[in-house]
Order: sequence, then structure tokens, then C-alpha cells
Amino acid sequence: MILDIFSELQRPKPWSAGHERQVLLDAISQAKLADEKGFGCWWTVEHHGAPEFSYSSAPELILTILSQHTQRIRLGHSGVLAPFHINHPLRVAERAAWTDIASGGRLELGLARSGGTEWETFEIDPETARDQLVEALRMIPQMWQRDDFEWQSRFATIPKRDVVPKPLQQPHPPLWQTSTSPESFFLAGSLGVGVLGTTLLTSLANLRALLDQYDRGLAEANPAGAFVNAQRSIFTFTFCAETRKKAIESRAAEAVLWFINAAPSVFHVPRSVWIDAIRGEFFDTRPERTAALAQPETHDGLDLDDPVPVIALLNRQVAGEKIDPVEAFEVMEPIESVVIGDVSACRAKMERYAAVGCDRLMCLMQMGRVEHAEVMESIRIAGDELIPKLAG
Repeated sequence: MILDIFSELQRPKPWSAGHERQVLLDAISQAKLADEKGFGCWWTVEHHGAPEFSYSSAPELILTILSQHTQRIRLGHSGVLAPFHINHPLRVAERAAWTDIASGGRLELGLARSGGTEWETFEIDPETARDQLVEALRMIPQMWQRDDFEWQSRFATIPKRDVVPKPLQQPHPPLWQTSTSPESFFLAGSLGVGVLGTTLLTSLANLRALLDQYDRGLAEANPAGAFVNAQRSIFTFTFCAETRKKAIESRAAEAVLWFINAAPSVFHVPRSVWIDAIRGEFFDTRPERTAALAQPETHDGLDLDDPVPVIALLNRQVAGEKIDPVEAFEVMEPIESVVIGDVSACRAKMERYAAVGCDRLMCLMQMGRVEHAEVMESIRIAGDELIPKLAG
């Protein structure tokens, strides 16, 4: 199994002067170390108007910058927000090709349906977002392979064009789709693209069910590109320390709680979508559930003693209570997708992911208020102690 890095480019408040430049400098340092330590890919996201949670509003620029500071690690866009009013497919093809050229042929291109405030900001019709994702995945590889591309659909009319530049990788860079629900896992398989599973605190049993949907899609695939990319890459919260004590002291478990509480607030989507998923349900990705709320949610009356311990902690954090780092670690420790601990604990969880059919793990290490120096140490330890053992 391959270990990748996943980065939101986060910087929670309080902010110091020049904090946005520091986000970039930290990312460069982390990517350089990940490159040296043998990580497979650096994945970054695309979000707009998401202060604290994500500064990755121009991911092609970030990846191109990182390409000039690294030699081997692949560079993944996870993923381009696919609705055409956000990113027209022709422009996606152009920008991605330049990133591939600048990196010496190291681009991995993922697309995502988007949602929440991004639908609101760019005036996206939620009912057509998934159809536009599918159409973009079919258009872009044709733009790269043909000198006489043209297209006619209800979403776009493109007269005959030679879209330039062409990517360095031939016939084109690997294609991926960001997926959270059974429907989107099946769709990725049916398109013959790799699946980027952002399943958060999903159990391994539910993950296996999602991967089964992906396999069903692959079995009847009509590939979007020139080849099938059948890789299964899954998101995990990751912090690898020398000892369990140091893992607790990093407060990485608390950072996971912050991440889960921040996301629905930043994107103005119902918090219940995330909470229900933690209770064991699959993500509800129906347009009416993932569109931005008309008004920000209030969180009065949260159950601070919810019978699910992690939900109780999440509610207490929202209520402003201080979270004990030992308690946070012990509550999060049994959750498979929270890969936080010493080397042996992290390896055991990662091997269970491999056993259910994962090819790669996207390891979110720079999260919440975990210090940059501690992120660097986690990357170093995972590179030295985990990557060689998981490679076989």
C-alpha cells in the first residue's frame, strides 16, 4: 500500500502577521520532506471562501510551486470543482496540462462535485452538478488527445479547437473522482477512474461496502479516459509519533474534532450530515442536503452526554468546553480512520485498510492546531518506519 499526503492548507485562528505566506512556506517544507521520505503523492483540495479550514483556493498554482521544490512525489488535485461555472472543462485541461509539464509529468487529476457555499458562490444548480462532473471527466481527456476537439451538450458548446498545451504524460495523466457516498463510489467505478474516498470516520465495514460499489461500477465501466485507473485511495487523519505519550501531547486527536466541527460550519451545510455519518450511516449527498443553508446553524441544546463518545466530544467542543487531550485520544483511538499513535499502532490500522482493498491512504497530517514542527516529525517517522514496511 502507498502512503500519500493530503493537505487542506489549514491555519486556524488566532492568526499572526503574514500567516498566509507561512501556510505556503510550511507546505513547501512538508512537501520536500514527503518527497525525500518516499510518499507517493501530495494531494491538495480546491475550496473558496473557507478561512481557517482551507487556503487552497488556487490548487494548480500550489501544485506547480511544489513541483519546483520536489523531484519524485506525484502531485494530486483532489479535486477540481467540476461544475462549469466554477471551472470550465477547457480551462481545467489547460491549467492541468501546464502543471503536468512543469512537474515533469507528475500530475494526478481528480474532480469533485462540490457543494455548500461553493454552489452558492458560483450560482450552481445542485441538480446538475453531478452530470457536469461526468461530462467534464469525459471531455478533458479528449481535449488532451485530439487536435480537433469539439463538443455540444446542454452544458457546453465548444467549436472545433486545438486545446493547448498537451500534458507531458501520454495519453494523459491519471483521472480520479472524489467520492463520499455509495452512489459516487459506483459512479467513479463506472467511469473507470480512481476513487478518492473522503469517508472521514466511516467504519471499515462501511468502507468495504463502499469499495464493493466501486468494484460493481468497474465491472461495467465505460471509461472516461484512454485507460482505466482502478486505484482506491482513502482519506485518513494521521499523526505518527515515537511514543503514545507524544501522540497524546501533540493534541492531534483534538485537531480531528476541530476539523469535523469546522467543515460543516465553513461550508454552511447541515452538521447533522456529518453527525449521522459518524453514527454509522453513509453520507447523505442528495442536493437538498449538501446545498448551502439559508442561515448559519445554531447549536443550542446539543447533547453533551451523547451515547456515542466522539459525538459527545464534538458537541462539547462546539459548546466551548476544554477537551482533555488524554480523553480525546482515548475516544478517537478505536476509530480506524484516526491513525494517531506510535509506529506500531499506526501500522496496525494501515494494514487493516490494505486488508479491505485500499491501494493508497491519503494521510491528513497538517490539521487544526498541530504545530508545523510536529507535522514534519510525523512525516519523517512515517517515511522511515511505515512506508518501507507497507510497500511490500
